Amino acid sequence: MDTPDTNRQQPVFLTAWWRNLVMLNYEVDPDIVAPLVPRGIELDEWQGSTLVSIVAFEFADVRILNMPVPFHRHFEEINLRFYVRRRTAGGSRRGVVFIRELVRLPIVSFLARRFYGEPYRTVPMARHFRRHTVTPVPPGGTPPARATTVRYSWRQDGRRHHVEATADTVRDPRQPEPGSEEEFITDHTYGYGTHRGRTIEYVVEHPRWRYRNPAKADLYCTASTLRSLYGEAFVPFLREPRSALLVEGSPVTVRRPRVIRA
Repeated sequence: MDTPDTNRQQPVFLTAWWRNLVMLNYEVDPDIVAPLVPRGIELDEWQGSTLVSIVAFEFADVRILNMPVPFHRHFEEINLRFYVRRRTAGGSRRGVVFIRELVRLPIVSFLARRFYGEPYRTVPMARHFRRHTVTPVPPGGTPPARATTVRYSWRQDGRRHHVEATADTVRDPRQPEPGSEEEFITDHTYGYGTHRGRTIEYVVEHPRWRYRNPAKADLYCTASTLRSLYGEAFVPFLREPRSALLVEGSPVTVRRPRVIRA
């Protein structure tokens, strides 16, 4: 019988900081993600809607088995994920399944595929941050907001594509309200996948994330590149995000996966 702490007893595989997460959230037809759900797991909906998220962020201070890997401690990742849950005797476990993950380091792709069966692809990537004043203010007016634009880009099919968000970074970030869409998107402890034909489960531990709502956020990518990354069925749904978040991030701990009985 599973207990809520079974996976938390697994050895630590990776520790790192995940920082400056851009999260673009889209509503999709559940039929296009249903075939990707591992055995023994089910789709998790947000108020009747099936959501997927493009998440772009920095990996920093990466350690594998508590050891730093030279030239592999700082890099970017962009992934597309959807939301699932697993029913156990100890209650439902909310988690995510990855559709595609992009990084620029081949060894990262190799390790993720080898130990977690994750669908990684290696591409040239970069990140860019720009701070700027949103609007000028007349004398005696309210001080101008200070915005930060966070951009993650990758090169594919001879072109550069990117994910970006611009948010007022003077205001303090917020904690998600209980039961909100923001909590649903950011608060998932478990990862699920299919590795060598078997369903695996692993824990990603981090404190509750604080977020800002971007004034502007979007994915800039050609339809042909979206098609090659995610498949034809996803292209019509990845045009306009229904919501977006710019998340501070935190230290994370990723534990080793274990096979579960479906």
